[in-house]
Amino acid sequence: MSASATERLSRLLAMVPYLLTRQGIPLEEAAREFGISARTLVKDLELLFVCGTPGHLPGDLIDAEWDDGHVYLSNADTIARPLRLGVDEALALIVGLRTLGEVPGLHDRDALERTLTKLEAAAGDAALASSQVAVDVEGSAEVLATARDALTARRRVHLTYFVPTRDETTERDVDLLRVPMVDGRWYLEGWCHRAEAVRLFRLDRVERIEVLAVAADPPPQAATRDLSEGLFVPSADDTLVVLELDPPAHWVADYYPVEEVVVRPDDVLVVQLRAADGRWLRSLALRLAGALRILEPTELADEVSERARAALAAYAVQKG
Repeated sequence: MSASATERLSRLLAMVPYLLTRQGIPLEEAAREFGISARTLVKDLELLFVCGTPGHLPGDLIDAEWDDGHVYLSNADTIARPLRLGVDEALALIVGLRTLGEVPGLHDRDALERTLTKLEAAAGDAALASSQVAVDVEGSAEVLATARDALTARRRVHLTYFVPTRDETTERDVDLLRVPMVDGRWYLEGWCHRAEAVRLFRLDRVERIEVLAVAADPPPQAATRDLSEGLFVPSADDTLVVLELDPPAHWVADYYPVEEVVVRPDDVLVVQLRAADGRWLRSLALRLAGALRILEPTELADEVSERARAALAAYAVQKG
């Protein structure tokens, strides 16, 4: 779980009892209390709106309202009360903490060990059973450990990095700023001397990392991105894109921040979103093989069509 995801989970757990006892609190005041923007608070409320107890019926979910600028929360008493862990839950938590403890470069290992010791003492037999469970975590542990060592030593790194949008491998020197986890993936964030800008590099796309005998020296303008709302944060300056999504591609509307979604009678979604760079959308449209169609801008739609025709022609030649 990423640092931002962990913070958000803690905030949501604290938010429920806080809002239950302060019905009608102004949106801006509640946001200030939790040290977040009103926009982030609305996103948290939207998430709470689909949370609740098993069953997924209207009476099982938290009811949140904020349309008039004041926050009202109801049907959340069960979540606001502390609950006891069952045997399976305790087992899963213990195994998860032990797996987290194996992550290279974990900073507050002592706190994790203290938590694990208390949990094992309280869990009793479940703790004994957890020793028989092994978890295989995907990821480049060596790359992660090397990156963290370089960050601590303030050393520049050399990356061999795969760029899927261009289907090429690049070489670049980077002064690391941090090693965050976002949406379940590790990233390296730093000043890229090739791009002369701050860039995020997905850890699983780093083919090779080398710590250089050069001190990291990012320029004063190098600043980390705000990742509290995820990687995809649209801007009003970005290009407005209109998409058609068939059912196999409906997940796109949930995964990416969209401005408008219209459901047509034929179960096709017409979605508006903003994109700073159309390359990822072009790649996504090709990968979804017609389930995602770009309506606007027409230039981007034409590029996708041209690439699809070229790919089909190449396939026909190879097959023949």
